[in-house]
Amino acid sequence: MISLKIDNKEIEVPAGTTVLEAATLSGISIPSMCFLKGHSNHPACMVCLVKDNRNGALVPSCALVATNGMDLNASDPDVLEARRKSLELLMSDHVGDCEAPCSLACPANMEIPLMNRLIGEGRFTDALNVVKDDIALPYILGYICPAPCEKACRRKQIDEPVSICVLKRFSASAGSDNKALAASRKLNLISPEPAGKIAIIGSGPAGLAAAYYLQIYGHSCTLFDKASEPGGTLRSDIPDEELPKNIIDLEVEIIRSMGAAFRFNTLVTEEFYNSDIKDSFDAVIIASGDTAAGTHFANLIASTKTGYQTDEKNMSSSLPGIFVCGSAIRPHKMAVRSVAQGKTAASSVHAFLHQKHFEKPAKIFNSRFDKLLPAEYSEYLKESIPDRRVMAVSGYTGGFSEAEAILEAQRCLHCDCRKKDDCKLRNNSDEYKIERKRFQVGNRKAMTKKVQHDLVVFEPEKCIKCGLCVEISSGESEKYGLAFEGRGFDVVVNSPLGVSFSEGLNKTAIECVTSCPTGALSFKNSNNNNER
Repeated sequence: MISLKIDNKEIEVPAGTTVLEAATLSGISIPSMCFLKGHSNHPACMVCLVKDNRNGALVPSCALVATNGMDLNASDPDVLEARRKSLELLMSDHVGDCEAPCSLACPANMEIPLMNRLIGEGRFTDALNVVKDDIALPYILGYICPAPCEKACRRKQIDEPVSICVLKRFSASAGSDNKALAASRKLNLISPEPAGKIAIIGSGPAGLAAAYYLQIYGHSCTLFDKASEPGGTLRSDIPDEELPKNIIDLEVEIIRSMGAAFRFNTLVTEEFYNSDIKDSFDAVIIASGDTAAGTHFANLIASTKTGYQTDEKNMSSSLPGIFVCGSAIRPHKMAVRSVAQGKTAASSVHAFLHQKHFEKPAKIFNSRFDKLLPAEYSEYLKESIPDRRVMAVSGYTGGFSEAEAILEAQRCLHCDCRKKDDCKLRNNSDEYKIERKRFQVGNRKAMTKKVQHDLVVFEPEKCIKCGLCVEISSGESEKYGLAFEGRGFDVVVNSPLGVSFSEGLNKTAIECVTSCPTGALSFKNSNNNNER
């Protein structure tokens, strides 16, 4: 056995163990990019650096074999800064989006490209499930959302943006029997712990969204509204030609079918709150958009409607068990923002009822390049179709037919990274809080895509030249495999001898994709990447 110290921790490991493996076995976290157990490790990325306390040298732990008496530091400021610089150098040469611009522009951060792909494959129920993960009222928002996502769509540089809002509405109308889907989501996701009773004051977009997600969590909801019908300003302020009233009714009926109760013609005054709500419910969500009614809560929250002291990371107020969302905080021009806050409030209430704390997940590191270069239009169209924007035969209000929706969805350029959730470069960049453009100089490379392979897409400008795919594919199982071409900064991974990428990566495609530390090699189809 070999005895060494890492961060003053005595460790014993078998002979031949690398320092990276020794640290992992002892619970010490060291980031890595190009390491893969069972393969020779060439420290190409230098992200796994540790310091030799005996001489101050920084050495890559993935290729360093542990020896007796080693005294190493894996966490001092010099080590952390060296790793950060290594990641920043890798990122200086990286071209690609982690998140698609459309998703970043969406106030609900909906997985828009995934919805598009599923609709494009005719998988309408799956598409609706994706939408409902983030947007409880897709039918309504499909009519009235001002579509900031479409303003950010990269496709508009080529011709016109993808009709995301109409596709979202299509998913709500064609995905499945919405009531059955809502019931199945509740059945599948219901909490095994005791359910709570929640009062929601206001049945506008924020209140309806909160009720939808709370019931999925397994709680019961009662929505109180001074009006005689649900919907709030959706019903009172938007004309029929923009949002047919029956669409509001359809969305409300889905939420009602999940178990929500509605009490209309009920103005929640302070007196009513104390007599009918305070001791009868486990939590309260204030989602009323009526600023005049806010004075009734003046003594309850010690402020006016527009001045609620609310933590928008979780929609909690200064009083335990009382949450605020939507226009109850401030008027919102976009209902999608209120819907997103309703979801956050529901998650926060669920956590509160189980004596936990909830906050919206912080935005993680995101690689994003500027506008497409003209040379990149054809590269992105390799995974799309050249057709211009589809105009629904039945008009905007009528929406897409199945054939129209599939065609329009297939115009999506697939800007998001297929491996955004398990890309080591992204995860490590987020952990080390790198400056993405610290070492960027001059013009960026043009993005290219190799899509000839049946299973795999290769995006060379995301490659960090770790050599794992070259080594994996160079075994006897591949006739050609992959190889490095060029020298220095111009080196690239490619199939050798002029053969196609498909011929080069034949039998080892799955292993190469799985081992790739970035999104350079990824599976072509959504089901291969577990649809996320």
